[in-house]
Amino acid sequence: MTHPAKLILDDYRRLFRDGIWDNNVVMAQMLALCPLLAVTGTATNGLGMGLATTFVMVAAALLISMFRGIITPEVRIPVFILLIAALVTLVDLVMNAYLYEMHKALGLFIPLIVTNCAILGRAESFASRQPVHRAVVDGLAMGVGFTLILVVLGAVREIPGSGTLFADARLLLGDGFAWMELTLIPEYRGFLLMILPPGAFLALGFILAGKRVLDTRLANRAAAVKMAQA
Repeated sequence: MTHPAKLILDDYRRLFRDGIWDNNVVMAQMLALCPLLAVTGTATNGLGMGLATTFVMVAAALLISMFRGIITPEVRIPVFILLIAALVTLVDLVMNAYLYEMHKALGLFIPLIVTNCAILGRAESFASRQPVHRAVVDGLAMGVGFTLILVVLGAVREIPGSGTLFADARLLLGDGFAWMELTLIPEYRGFLLMILPPGAFLALGFILAGKRVLDTRLANRAAAVKMAQA
């Protein structure tokens, strides 16, 4: 008989695999592309937006799961949007007060987290139908997956575009993040295309293609192993 703790741990692993890879907000669902393409001129901006979005996703999942029993189906969508908007307003005010440079760099895209279809979609399809612990883990997994793709896309654009990685992390995220600032190519003049919007589309296209190729290879390897064991 399988121990209950192991069942819970396996469930959490599946949720994280789903959020980070199999059902990633960007790479699988193709959602939240507007902030993804707009703010990822640097990995630092991507990290800031990802952390803000992750907080909203986790907090929204927690609240919606807690109150799912008293939210009637007729008003669930307005209530979900109201909760998400309140959380985004809180994030916006806190960032403006304590992370002003990051707030200024991300600009309008912080309030626009409210319109992120991934947050409302997970609230409707998962958090409103699951117990609190599963809803919170799912929100965290989806947020981490979104943050990772933001950081990866930002790095893919920033390195050839500017020759740096996590530029201005200290100014945007605080002095504790100064260790992240790297100059990979000294005296580099930069490749402007990668910093501009067309560079974001190109980089995202290569990332998506890489995921498809890797998924195909993993599926073929798993099929070969299964045939060998048969």
